[in-house]
This record gives sequence, structure tokens and C-alpha cells, in this order.
Amino acid sequence: MRKLLIANRGEIAVRIIRTARDMGIETVAVYSDADRNASHVREADEAFHLGPSPAPKSYLDIDRIMDAVGKSGADAVHPGYGFLSENAAFAEAVASRGTTFVGPPPSVLEKIESKCYCRNLSDSVGVPVIPGSLDVLDDAASLHRAFQEHGSPILLKLDKGGGGKGIQVIRHAHEIENAFEASRSMGKVAFGSQDCYVEKGLGRARHIEVQFIGDHHGNYITLGERECSIQRRYQKIIEEAPSPAVTASERAMLEGWTIRLASAMGYRNAGTIEYLLAEDGRFYFMEINARIQVEHPVTEFITGTDIVRIQLEVAAGKRLGIAQEDVRFDGHAIQARVYAEDPVSFMPSPGVISKLRFPVIRKIKTRFDHALEEGGAVSPFYDPMLAKVIVWGSTRERAIERLKKRLSCFTIEGTKTTIPIALMVLDSPDFVNGEFHTESLESIFKQYAFDPDENRYRRI
Repeated sequence: MRKLLIANRGEIAVRIIRTARDMGIETVAVYSDADRNASHVREADEAFHLGPSPAPKSYLDIDRIMDAVGKSGADAVHPGYGFLSENAAFAEAVASRGTTFVGPPPSVLEKIESKCYCRNLSDSVGVPVIPGSLDVLDDAASLHRAFQEHGSPILLKLDKGGGGKGIQVIRHAHEIENAFEASRSMGKVAFGSQDCYVEKGLGRARHIEVQFIGDHHGNYITLGERECSIQRRYQKIIEEAPSPAVTASERAMLEGWTIRLASAMGYRNAGTIEYLLAEDGRFYFMEINARIQVEHPVTEFITGTDIVRIQLEVAAGKRLGIAQEDVRFDGHAIQARVYAEDPVSFMPSPGVISKLRFPVIRKIKTRFDHALEEGGAVSPFYDPMLAKVIVWGSTRERAIERLKKRLSCFTIEGTKTTIPIALMVLDSPDFVNGEFHTESLESIFKQYAFDPDENRYRRI
């Protein structure tokens, strides 16, 4: 691998570029009109313009990206996360020209685009799936039968969806027809597929995911679990590793399930298996994320690994340089995502960053993944995530305190941010005590009131 094109933007593009540079690999950035002066463009050795600002005409345009691959002479492509990272057609376009795709094979991506394929696979290898349908629903009548079988609530999900889009929570039978049509319409527009399936609504569950990596020689390792239960509308806000809810024996079980699933699908490179932990203590397979995750830094902190480096080495054909018995966990890591959103309404807050101040940090214990700079534009065209603040502590309590201090000293002016929300969560007794679930944020909000003068939430 000599030259790597990063088919992405923002903080993840910068993060990949820096690891590639450390490995002696040349880097190529791509950019839209909105990102002409972005930091990832300057960080790379070369940069190629894709087109207009809207993602469908730039970062989601396979032909434009492949043209940049050809012109740059890149022999590898890293898709980052989001955009085309899990798109089988893109992976096939890269592979068909003899270029290395840093991710799973196109054939694997094509299969696991279907959530029902993944549910069937999980069921076939003895890993419990969330109760519901294993196959897509034929019509609204099938949804009625599922509602009668599983009871209220049920979740109607898109077979080829993602990012929380199209999920309908059905609590009453009279909601079924409208929910069915709404999900199908969203699926057709967003993902080109109207297929839906059903999961029983578990409620008050915890979202636990396991990081794994497989090479091209049949070797797999897991790097422990991450806790991702603090979320709003299926979008994660705070993540940590390890989970305060998972015991050593449960971790071993989840890691075994993960290797079983990854090997059954012939997976290569880095990926994540997501599970739900129900109130009754049972774990269930939920889905596969076939890419590097936004929250990968917390795993890197507690294991001392560089997941992007391992991705690049595996993609280049090397064997995993670490065995499962060599994986060690040290301390606790927590990450807060910082979005350009109003901390009360969650409405996007595009603009120009007029002032930027990072806390003075001890590098070994704090990490900022970002592509921010004063005078930089926060575009309305893309995901509003601005940065990730990741801290390590010898204990979970110390990590929480460290993250609170770092966020309190992190100043971004010119756009509203969700820093006050992260600080509110970190102050919450439920979070501090490790007693939370995927629906906790709503109850936490009821315990606090926003002070606009101080730009913070105060406990009521």
C-alpha cells in the first residue's frame, strides 16, 4: 500500500490521514465545494475536487470518487464511516479496478446490507436475536400478526436502513397501517428499499457493542465491548469502554458470539457487532456495523491499539499482529460527541467558528478528534458532529471527572453545540452510578433546566 485515498471528510478523514502518514503511506483527500478550505484537504498530500456541496453530488457519487482514485493513482481507498462506507456497490467499484478497499469484501457488504440476512445468520449459529420477524414483512397484515404475537410495543425497522431512519414504534393496533407506509416511504427515498421487519420493543435496554477485526488468513480478535446507551433518537451521544453493566463472564460470552458471527459471514477487516442487554439480563444480537465506528477511540485507549493502523495492515494482506490472549484492558475511557446543534431544541446550528479554544491537556489521558479551526465553516450539508472528546482514567469515576473538566474548558463560538448536554449527562446520578439505558436521556432532561445565560443545564 503506497497511496491511500480517503473517501470521507471531517475528523475521521484527518484521523485516517495521520495514521497513514505515520506508516509512510501517501494520502489523497477528496472534497466538495463546501470543503474546499477544510483541514482534511490541507492535511493530505494531494486533494481532488468532487463537485457541489450536497453529498449526493460529491461524497456519495461513486463515479466522481472513482475518477479521483484513477487520477491520483491511489492503490487503496479507506471509506471512513458514514457516506459510502458500507455500500457494496462502492466496494465493488474499488475492487474491480484492482484497488484495495479498506473494509470487508463487497460480497459480505452486499449480504449484510439486509438486516434480515444478519438476523437469520445469527439465529443459525446459535446467537440469540431480538424476538421478532427473521424475514421481511409481506404486507400490513403481517405486521398485525406480529403485533398480536409480540404485544406492545413493537419496532418496525427497515431491512436496509441505518442511522435510526425509518424506525417506527408501534404501541397500538390502529397505528400499524400508517407506520407501515411511513417506513416503506422512508426506505424507498433513503435506501432504495421498502422492505421492513419487526422487533419486539424491549424497553429500558442497554446498547452494547463489541469491536472485532479479522484478517485474510482466518484470524480474528475482539477488543472488548463499548457502552453506547446514552442516545437520542438512536443517535449516540456518549460512549464508554468497558461497559459498567457487563461482567467478565458476559464479556467472554459476547466475544465468543462475535467471533462466531464474523467467521460465519467470512468477514475481513474491522467491524462491530451490536447487542441489546434487556432488563431481564439477556443479551440479543441487534446488527452488524461493517466499518470503523465513530466511538472507536475509547477502545483504542483501553487496549493500547491503533484500529486504523490495523485496518490498513490487514487490508494490505498482513496477518493480525496481535493474538486474542495478548489483548489487555487498562482503565476506563469515555467519549463525548460534540454536535453543532442547539442544546435545547437539537436543531442544527451551521455557521462560522469565530473562536476556538481547547483545554490544556496531558496527551496520554485526553484526545480530541476533530477538524476544527477558527474561521472554519460548519456546513449545513453534512452531519453536524464537530468533534469527539475522549478521556482515559484509571477508574470510571476518574474518567468522568476528567471529561467534565475537558468539556467545561472547550470553547466553540459561532455555532451552538451540545456540550451542555454532555455535561448534564456526566453530572446525572443515573450515569455516574452506571444505572442507565437507551431511554435514560429523556428522564435525565426532566431533572435539569437550561440556563441560557450560563449556557448550561442546572439540576432542578
